[in-house]
Amino acid sequence: MTTPCPTPHFAIAIDGPAASGKSTLAHQLAKRLGLVMVNSGAMYRAVTWQVLQHNIDPNDHAAVLALLGRLHLECGDDGLSSTITINGHDPGDALRSEAVNANVSTIAAIPEVRAKLVALQREYLTRTNVVMEGRDIGSVVFPDTPFKIYIDAAAHVRAARRTNMGEIDSVAQRDAADSQRATAPLVIAAGAAILDNSDHTIEGSVSAALDILKRQGLPI
Repeated sequence: MTTPCPTPHFAIAIDGPAASGKSTLAHQLAKRLGLVMVNSGAMYRAVTWQVLQHNIDPNDHAAVLALLGRLHLECGDDGLSSTITINGHDPGDALRSEAVNANVSTIAAIPEVRAKLVALQREYLTRTNVVMEGRDIGSVVFPDTPFKIYIDAAAHVRAARRTNMGEIDSVAQRDAADSQRATAPLVIAAGAAILDNSDHTIEGSVSAALDILKRQGLPI
């Protein structure tokens, strides 16, 4: 994947493992800073949802890629957060279903899927400034942004959060799948500041993140 050409817009990259609090942090930072929050994971979930809707085995890469070529993904925003439709449909809460949770890491590990979605993620900077959260935002999608935070929390804290969200997939299994995949594995991007929010309130995490971004040169 090539590095995108410079644009007049900037990205704040928020990466981290499952249930680390990156979505909440990204939402709150975007709200405070007047930026658009982009949930990159929703894109992978949308493709996974369509794979399952078509009764395709997520491990059948040829079939997944054949479907991918027929999918029309439209990624936009409502001025506050990212939006996504796939073949004209908004999948809504279906993206958080147990079946999607169980298979999204498999779909996200397919290089051609990542290439297509990374291109869509980069397109946001042709339109606006963003806070984008995911697992490879600082390392792959926007490696040149100076604004990078890797948010983490203790495994037992993340597991409890996952349970509270009604999601029963294993945090350890998600961590292994995301960190060990050959393409764009979850890593701490070069230049990223690490924020452990195991014991932070939401407000505490936001305050800590704003301090980090100030040190990284973001005019706040």
